Amino acid sequence: MSSALEAARARRSWSKVTDAAPSHEELLELVAAAGRVADHSSLAPWRLIELRGTDREKLGRAIAKAEGDKHPSSKPLRAPLLIAVVASYRKSGKVPRWEQEAVASGVAHMLSLLLDEAGWGVLWRTGHYTRSKPVAKAHGLKKNEELLGWLYVGGKPPEKREGRRRPVDAARFLTPMPGEKR
Repeated sequence: MSSALEAARARRSWSKVTDAAPSHEELLELVAAAGRVADHSSLAPWRLIELRGTDREKLGRAIAKAEGDKHPSSKPLRAPLLIAVVASYRKSGKVPRWEQEAVASGVAHMLSLLLDEAGWGVLWRTGHYTRSKPVAKAHGLKKNEELLGWLYVGGKPPEKREGRRRPVDAARFLTPMPGEKR
C-alpha cells in the first residue's frame, strides 16, 4: 500500500478507459473512506449516484435534451461506470452553502484518489449541462441539490508511455501573509 503522498503524486486523469469497472461492493468500501473528508458540523452535504449500463444511455438522452440535440450524447458511454457527484445542501446557521459544496467536492476528489490507487482509471467530467433541468431530472435531484459532475471510471489501458503532469511549483502557490517577512 502506498502513502497518501505517493497516491497524490501519482494521480492523473484517464480520458480513455477499458470496459472493466469496480463492483458495487468495491465501490462501497471506497465511498466509506472518501466520506471521511473534513465536514464542518458533520452535515454530510453530498451523495453519489452510481450509473452503469442503460443508466448511461438515459443520461445521454438527458444531455441531448439539455443541449437541444436530436441524438443522445455518447459522452456517458466513454466509461463503464459513472459516479454522479451531488452537493446535497443542508440547512445550517453555521455552515454556508459554499462550504457544503466544498465538502462534496472533497469527497469526489478523495474518491478519485482512492479509485486511482486501487488501479482504476478516473476522469472528473463537468459541463454546463450539469446544472440543466433535464440532467437534474434524470438524476432525481431535489431542490436542495446540485450536480457537480461525474467521475468516469474504468480499467486503466496499457500504455507505451505513462502520462505525466508538470510538477506543481509549490512556492508559487504557498505564500506568507501580506506584510510578513520570511
